[in-house]
Amino acid sequence: MEKKLYVRKIENGTVIDHIPPGFALAVLKILGLTGKEGHVIAVVMNVESKKFGKKDIVKIEGVELDVETVNKIALIAPHATINIIRNYSVASKSRVKVPDIIKGIIRCINPNCITNKPSEPITSLFHTISRDPLKIRCHYCGVVMSRSDILRALVGE
Repeated sequence: MEKKLYVRKIENGTVIDHIPPGFALAVLKILGLTGKEGHVIAVVMNVESKKFGKKDIVKIEGVELDVETVNKIALIAPHATINIIRNYSVASKSRVKVPDIIKGIIRCINPNCITNKPSEPITSLFHTISRDPLKIRCHYCGVVMSRSDILRALVGE
């Protein structure tokens, strides 16, 4: 079998691999990237994956991700890998991990939760109760959010 190169290598930046198929655009929303920033961005969707059948890949030239952004990506792409590229080579590779405690990253879906009250200066706080399937519980009101709830809270989908 011949290998296919869908997108050229990047000189410096980030490659997010093993995104669930169809979720690359949600990852771009999490990153706040629209294409107007001037970065070269490559999005490859529904490509063959030996491990998962199909996957998406996002390559961003000139951007390295911070820990909070990687944690957001983990919430919708729990098997993703983050490759930092420098001078066309992989400088570091890490697998995302859904944190045990998620603080200030997403809002609770319960409109009556104290974290959603404008008069209350409380940062949202969730505890991971299951990684597969992903479920998190609000520390304050006890609401359990599933992956679809989390996706809506992160990117409005």
